[in-house]
Amino acid sequence: MDKSKQKTLEKKGWKIGSADEFLHLTAEESEYIEIKIKLSNYLRSFRKTQNLTQAQLAELIHSSQSRVAKMEHGDPTVSLDLIIRSLFAMGTTKQDLAQELLT
Repeated sequence: MDKSKQKTLEKKGWKIGSADEFLHLTAEESEYIEIKIKLSNYLRSFRKTQNLTQAQLAELIHSSQSRVAKMEHGDPTVSLDLIIRSLFAMGTTKQDLAQELLT
């Protein structure tokens, strides 16, 4: 954010901070969310590189298209377990997952 804009907002009583501060997240919770977002984005991009639709992936993992959409958008009702199992079902490797988390 532009420093002058930040100063103007602070003068008007606004507090500038991060989502972690606003939500009172612990470091562990913040890391978990970051991992989930990375893997959700990776799921979407990997699915597309495999030329699969959400419906085709859903059939592959015995789920629904709407569930795949939720996985790809990091919906809180979706577990990391399901995202990772879906990636493995499409043929990704442990090394691919590790590399994705490191970037």
